[in-house]
Order: sequence, then structure tokens, then C-alpha cells
Amino acid sequence: MQTVTHRGALARFGYALSDPTRAEILLLLRDAPSYPSELADTIGVSRQILSNHLACLRGCGLVVAEPEGRRSRYELADERIATALEDLIGLVLTVDPACCPAAEADNCC
Repeated sequence: MQTVTHRGALARFGYALSDPTRAEILLLLRDAPSYPSELADTIGVSRQILSNHLACLRGCGLVVAEPEGRRSRYELADERIATALEDLIGLVLTVDPACCPAAEADNCC
């Protein structure tokens, strides 16, 4: 494993948040640890898709898997990630509709 700080950590966090499914996983894990099957059902994606996103989030260092028997429970890797998500959710942004049309808000700029 490699430890990243500052720019690298921000880039990984930004990459993770750039996908709506990964962002939703992080928001759900902010509230409480969960199992992949529960996350998949809540978000409405297949377990394979969810597994791919969890692998990405693990690779970015944002979530960890805690083995529990034959299953793994996922949680945020650091409690400060929950705080950062709370701070980001509280932002009020003034956007340029020409840059970020409502229909494309998830894939903005």
C-alpha cells in the first residue's frame, strides 16, 4: 500500500465523488457501516456493479472491508471522511447553466 497526502488524497477523493454510485456509497457509509448486498439493494444496482465501485473506493483508501465470518462489512476508512462529506453537502453553489446543464449535472465539466 502507498500513503498519499494533500494533492493525491484530494484527487482520489474527487475521483471517488465524480461517480454518482460511488458518491451514494460514501454517503450511505457516512451514516453507518453496511454490507455489499444491502448497499446494492438500497442504491438499486447489481451486486457486481457495487463490487466494482467498492474496489475503487478501497483502492482510493476511502473505505475498508471488515471481515465478519463469510461476509465483509464496509465502513469509511477514516471518520474524517464523514466530516468532509458533511461539509461538502452543506455547500451552496452558484453554477453556470451553460457549463453544467441540469440534465448533465452528474457529469459536469
